[in-house]
Amino acid sequence: MKTLSICLRGLTRAEWIIAAQACFMYNFPLVTLYSTLGGAAIAHGLNETEVTHIITSKDLLQSRLKAILMDVPRLKHIIVVDKKPKSLPDLPRGIMVHNMAAVQELGAKPENSKQPVPSDIAVIMYTSGSTGIPKGVMISHSNIIAGITGMAERIPNLNENDTYIGYLPLAHVLELSAELVCVSHGCRIGYSSPQTLADQSSKIKKGSKGDTSMLRPTLMAAVPEIMDRIYKNVMTKVEEMSSVQKTLFVLAYNYKMEQISKGYNTPLCDRLVFRKVRSLLGGNMRVLLSGGAPLSAATQRFMNICFCCPVGQGYGLTETCGAGTISDLADYSTGRVGAPLVCSEFMLKDWEEGGYFSTDKPNPRGEILIGGPNVTMGYYKNEQKNREDFFVDVNGQRWFCTGDIGEFHPDGCLKIIDRKKDLVKLQAGEYVSLGKVEAVLKNCSLIDNICAYANSEESYVIGFVVPNQKQLTALAEQKGIRGSWEEICNHAEMEKEVLRIITDAAITGKLERFEIPKKIRLSAEPWTPETGLVTDAFKLKRKELKTHYQDDIERMYGGK
Repeated sequence: MKTLSICLRGLTRAEWIIAAQACFMYNFPLVTLYSTLGGAAIAHGLNETEVTHIITSKDLLQSRLKAILMDVPRLKHIIVVDKKPKSLPDLPRGIMVHNMAAVQELGAKPENSKQPVPSDIAVIMYTSGSTGIPKGVMISHSNIIAGITGMAERIPNLNENDTYIGYLPLAHVLELSAELVCVSHGCRIGYSSPQTLADQSSKIKKGSKGDTSMLRPTLMAAVPEIMDRIYKNVMTKVEEMSSVQKTLFVLAYNYKMEQISKGYNTPLCDRLVFRKVRSLLGGNMRVLLSGGAPLSAATQRFMNICFCCPVGQGYGLTETCGAGTISDLADYSTGRVGAPLVCSEFMLKDWEEGGYFSTDKPNPRGEILIGGPNVTMGYYKNEQKNREDFFVDVNGQRWFCTGDIGEFHPDGCLKIIDRKKDLVKLQAGEYVSLGKVEAVLKNCSLIDNICAYANSEESYVIGFVVPNQKQLTALAEQKGIRGSWEEICNHAEMEKEVLRIITDAAITGKLERFEIPKKIRLSAEPWTPETGLVTDAFKLKRKELKTHYQDDIERMYGGK
């Protein structure tokens, strides 16, 4: 393959998108790798795509990349987006380091220009590895144009007066697609990070303002994990209010929920009750786009009501250039991801083992297949997976088999109801959807994160739980249990009490008896992308979680 340019472990910043646009313009395929991948996985991606150039930051070069440079023999040039380091000891011979300004001067020379054609590869985007070894998805220039055209059509009145705040990893297809939509419509982009996003973020000094307060964006893409945190933090503060304040908030919340379902606005409630909540994201937000994972009904309702702006819930994959569906901004129903975008067609394929059929009543159900010009060219150097996951129909249209199970409603909107890889058959023959169990239980305020687990040789489900520290500490005090955070999480009585609360939440959420976890393990450590237990989009890495908690799995299944 010809020379490749890489934005590797680069933070979400202006230089990233500038470098990407330059690569697109000069027809250099761009390779993206998740910042949370380990050294071996990074080296694998660089070698598989025969990388010769890396674009990165000074800090990441010195802290993360140096250790693997000897394992990437084809690498010749490193371009540093900030100031070039004064000294770089121990770099392998033959590797040259450049700063961004010098490369920009070279790029300005007309003899270096080479225009791409629509079918040329624009990006090889490595997946997050949530289901195994990361795969490099080949995205062509025409795929990108189709994807961003479909997305932009569903978001009304995009123009140069809009401001988008970018903070998700640009190696993630949701963030890259969202920023390309903004660039194509002249919107401003301000760059942030999860640690500096809001006034309460971890790297914002108390009393100082976060990035959303300073930038006051009108547009934002978010993964459900971020929205869940906002929802739980606000609702925790509501619980701490005086009885009068709490009653006023609940009355306003329920009143507005009723009014927006009828298509009415509530300007008085917005100004008097929800203005402070809305200010958490700058107070100027007009559209929130959610993607990367399912958004719970409770969180979606909360964002619609308290932030006074519609939440467009979308569905797409790296393999479809991030595009698939986005819900209409006037649609306040929950649990659905909207109708197909103009760039996509959908089919439902029968899945006999799971009991889903396109002939089901009242709504057709089955595995979701997406076709259209946004469906990518397949996986790089992985013909077996290409044959399994992609096909071309008799009309020459390319299709991708998602592995997700959906149902179409009479108005043409899609609901994701299951995932083939999340379905486990228990010993007695019942099928358990792990994703469904997790979605129900994550609504519990005591839970920050949860991974359900089931073994086909066993008769019940178990779970690993990251509890909310504030809530669990308060519960421990009520029970007279004291100690460090780790000691509280490891206390058998606390495990028993949390299991009781989870069971109540499961019954309220209408889970079947066999879907409710019978045993749990409380985890004192949060699951962040840095731990390797979740992806950059906070999707669970089930294989890694199973390995991490193997001893606990054996204990909860009676030492087997």
